[in-house]
Amino acid sequence: MNQKNVIIIMIDGGRLDKVKDSAIFKKLESKSVFFSNSITYGPHTIASMHAVFSGSYGSRTGTNSYWSTFKFKKNKFKTLTEYLQEKNYYTSADLINELVVPRQGFNDYVIHDEQNDNLVERHKNLLDEMYEKNLNNKNFFLYLHYSKIHTGIMNNVLKVYDNFSKEFFSNKNENELRYDKLFDEAKIYLNNILEKIYQLSLDENSIILVISDHGISMGEKIGERAYGAFCYDYTLRTFSYFLVPNYEKRKIEQQIRTVDFMPTILEMLDFPLDESYSNLDGVSLLPLIEGKSTDELYAFSETGNPLDQKDPPQEPNVKSIRTSNWKLIFNEYDGSKELYDLKLDPNENKNLINTGNSMEGILWTELKNLISIKD
Repeated sequence: MNQKNVIIIMIDGGRLDKVKDSAIFKKLESKSVFFSNSITYGPHTIASMHAVFSGSYGSRTGTNSYWSTFKFKKNKFKTLTEYLQEKNYYTSADLINELVVPRQGFNDYVIHDEQNDNLVERHKNLLDEMYEKNLNNKNFFLYLHYSKIHTGIMNNVLKVYDNFSKEFFSNKNENELRYDKLFDEAKIYLNNILEKIYQLSLDENSIILVISDHGISMGEKIGERAYGAFCYDYTLRTFSYFLVPNYEKRKIEQQIRTVDFMPTILEMLDFPLDESYSNLDGVSLLPLIEGKSTDELYAFSETGNPLDQKDPPQEPNVKSIRTSNWKLIFNEYDGSKELYDLKLDPNENKNLINTGNSMEGILWTELKNLISIKD
């Protein structure tokens, strides 16, 4: 065993703004490289996590909506777990369902009961099992999906309100209290899992990535009671912490994309990309992690707004392109656009489209180029 293990802990529905006052996340930040401005490709789990595992946008891989898990172009896009399995890693996942992460490349692909399972004990047991793999000279990859925020939102929001319910959008304080309670439980889970990792000393020989897939609405914009309808920052901005031995701990505020995680992990392991597959959209973050300067890249996101329908559309109809300072949103369903100065207007309330701002044309050109790229 001469490589590092890889552990991904994913907090489903974790909002970035909720980590800043958390002692548990502050402790994690003190041990990590913390990316404070990581942008998800899709503000829902299926599109988001397929992009993470493929290093590529769903507009190219085929998995760009709730309905397109089985459209993933596995002959064109090689997943992180396929790379690792080829290098003799034991690859294991514990998930909310069989749709959220590509199946190829896994030795174990197990679904938990999100309503009833104790994920702390379940995932601590999995860490024990992986530790035994190490003792037998076997590297491992482990993906742990914490789903209880999703469960709470599903039970208490999605099943109770629709995207235009006055009762929901007029009670933002109640919405925030509901979310905070769920996030507090997530923090307890994360603390337990990290303590188990430290107890087993897995942090000394593993690349550990703690991420969220998307945020959750607390009633900011009428038309989205949870996630997946819009491309606003409360669902697009996620948290990501790389806990890796022998790297200086730092906070990086430059915008990065969640499609960048896979090539970063592969470069850390010194595994070359397979040139027989399609090029990645993501790039390695290793230069940033090492303290070097790099050019900021545009972040592309898209989703399907159900509008007044019960279910989201088959294909995305809302697309956005973003820099650290600016965002352009294209609502394909009616042809409208939105432009926001994210520094002056972080809550995206003042639409600057058609005001003569030069960023409108720059971002629109870049977005059109991205939309037209197909594999």
